[in-house]
Amino acid sequence: MDRDRQQREFANLELELKKSMQELIDIKFALDESSIVAITDSRGTITYINEQFSQISKYPKEELLGQDHRILNSGYHPNSFFKEMWKTIGSGKVWKGEIRNRAKDGTFYWVDTTIVPFMNDKGKPYQYLAIRYEITERKRVEQELQKMMTTIIDVQEDERKRLSRNLHDGIGQNLYSHLITINRLHSEMDHPLLEQMQNEATQLIEEIRDISWELRPSVLDDLGLVPAIRSFLSRFSENYHIDVYFECVLNRRLDIAIELTIYRIIQEALTNIRKYAEVSNAAVTIREMDEVVRVMMEDKGRGFELDSESRGVGLFSMDERARAVGGELTINSTPGKGTRIILEVPSTPKAKK
Repeated sequence: MDRDRQQREFANLELELKKSMQELIDIKFALDESSIVAITDSRGTITYINEQFSQISKYPKEELLGQDHRILNSGYHPNSFFKEMWKTIGSGKVWKGEIRNRAKDGTFYWVDTTIVPFMNDKGKPYQYLAIRYEITERKRVEQELQKMMTTIIDVQEDERKRLSRNLHDGIGQNLYSHLITINRLHSEMDHPLLEQMQNEATQLIEEIRDISWELRPSVLDDLGLVPAIRSFLSRFSENYHIDVYFECVLNRRLDIAIELTIYRIIQEALTNIRKYAEVSNAAVTIREMDEVVRVMMEDKGRGFELDSESRGVGLFSMDERARAVGGELTINSTPGKGTRIILEVPSTPKAKK
């Protein structure tokens, strides 16, 4: 009886093992058909690739086995990108990201990559499984859309500058000449209509100055980013009674496209604070660190749920402006505790790759 039972248990185990093996074979087949798959040892040496890996990289298997992934390095990503990747998978965590590689024939391709570490009994990775999907076409479309958005922003800013100059140098100057004439008449005769005309002309001149400033402050082009921001913050605090603490560690002029991006994002962020934060204080900080300019805009107001609240036109515009100059925008917000927006842009225009 015991022998029969053992035989049945053994047969069941054998059946389960065959079933598991078949499931693994099916999973491997599905992965090989749908994905670019590679396995490396703990040092990153390639020990396995599937046919799709060979096809997209244009390397035969024998030229890749025993190599590491540096053979595919396109030079697009900085060393820090791969250091962070190795730090993540070396600690046993899954890493996900998008990588641009270079094939054997010199062409470039993008892959959406997931790297899974396999751990030994000591808690150390002994091999890594990388599953990739080609996204070259998607990246091409994204780049084209980004070029279009950058062009739209440039055209918009050129038009803003033209309108601002026309208002200031055209209508503004004409109104100022009329005001001088009205003042001369008022000095020679006393009439209530002249005083009314004087007040109305003065008010129109102020309104035109404000519109011209909103379109494109001339101080930004003439004197640079820091004087333009100081002037804007002064007007902002005076008009809306919100004190803005401003700290700046930037002792030189930047490329006008980068200065304009920083100025517009600060402008939009403070507009959002005025509309939604319900505060009387805010802070703006600008620091140049290595090759990056870091701008932080912060308030301790209402805040909002990042997951539940859809981004409005203002936040979308800020993000697009940041990306147009190769920068990145990060938003952190907590209901009841406030919002912090961090902009990081290159201190020099990013070369197109």
